[in-house]
Amino acid sequence: MGNFKAFGNTALVLLISRLFPVCCDITDGNAEHLKREHSLMKPYQGVGNGPSSQWDFWGSTLVTSSYVRLTPDEGSKQGSIWNTVPCYLKDWEMHVQFKVHGSGKKGLHGDGIALWYTKDKLHPGPVFSNNALFQGLAVFIDTYSNDDATDRSFPYISAMVNNGTVNYDHGKDGRSSELGGCSAEIRNREHDTYLAIRYSRGRLTVMIDVEDKNEWKECIDIGGVRLPTGYFFGASAATGDLSDNHDIISMKLYQLMVEHTPEEENLDWTKIEPSVSLLKSPKDNIDDPTGNFRGTALTGWKVFLLLLCALLGIVVCAVVGAVVFQKRQERNKRFY
Repeated sequence: MGNFKAFGNTALVLLISRLFPVCCDITDGNAEHLKREHSLMKPYQGVGNGPSSQWDFWGSTLVTSSYVRLTPDEGSKQGSIWNTVPCYLKDWEMHVQFKVHGSGKKGLHGDGIALWYTKDKLHPGPVFSNNALFQGLAVFIDTYSNDDATDRSFPYISAMVNNGTVNYDHGKDGRSSELGGCSAEIRNREHDTYLAIRYSRGRLTVMIDVEDKNEWKECIDIGGVRLPTGYFFGASAATGDLSDNHDIISMKLYQLMVEHTPEEENLDWTKIEPSVSLLKSPKDNIDDPTGNFRGTALTGWKVFLLLLCALLGIVVCAVVGAVVFQKRQERNKRFY
C-alpha cells in the first residue's frame, strides 16, 4: 500500500509538471539569448533599404523614434516591415509589443495586424497587405469581423500554417484554416499590449499580455507543427473602409536552448515543408461555435495523461481482481 501511495504522489507531481509547461517555459526576456539581428527595437537603427539595414519596410509604413506605424488611422492603407536576415534557429520565441488605436467606435474599425514567419518577404497581397498563398506561419490580430454570422468576439487572435496552397478566407475571417485562437481586448488600451509566439520541438504556442498584469495568458497551444529554418520575420497591417493606427513598438527574438536528438540535428531544416499533423481538418472549425481548436495531435501532456489514466485503470482492475479472488478463496474454504 505504501508503494502505491508513493507512486500516486510521484504521478501527481509529474502530471502537474506536464499540465503547466507553457507558463513556466515562456522566457522572461533573458538578454543573453536575444538575437539582435532578428529584433526590431528603439531607436530602430538598421531600418531602411541601406546596405547595412536588417529591416525593410513597404507601403504606408512610417518609422519614428517611438514606434513603427504600419498604417495610419485612414482608409485603404497597407504597410509592412520585414527582417531581411533569414532565421536559422530551430527553437525560438518572438515577443511583440504593439498598439492598435484609433477614433472609430467599437465595431467600426479595422482591419488588424499580421505577424509572419514566411519563406518570402515584402510580397504585398490581400491578407493584411501580404501574399495570400504564403509559405510558413502567420498569427493574425484581427480587429474587425467580416462574417455577419459569426458568434465570436473581436478583436480575435488566430494562427495559420500554410505550404503555399491554401487561401486565407477573408469573408470568414480565416476560420476554415485557423489552428486555434482567442478573443482579446487589445484596442485603445492605455497600457502596453504584448504577444509572444513560441516555436519549440514542433509545438506552437501563442501567449498574450494585454491586461497590464505583467503575466502571460495562453491563447493557442498546438503540437505537431513543422516549420523550416531560413524564413523571414515580418509584420503587416491593412485598413479598408474602416481604419486604425497599427503600431509596432518592438519585435524581440530569443533563442531557446533546446537539445535535439542526433537524427533531428542531421536533418536539413531548410527543406522542411510547413505543415501541421492534425486529427481533424482545420476546416472543422467552421462548425465549432467556440472557435477552439479541436484537432491537435496527441502529444506532450495529453499523451502522458492518457497513459496515466490507462495505468491507473490497470492498477484499479488488479486491486479489484485480487479482492474478488481472495473473497472467493475464503468462501470455498467454508465447504471443507
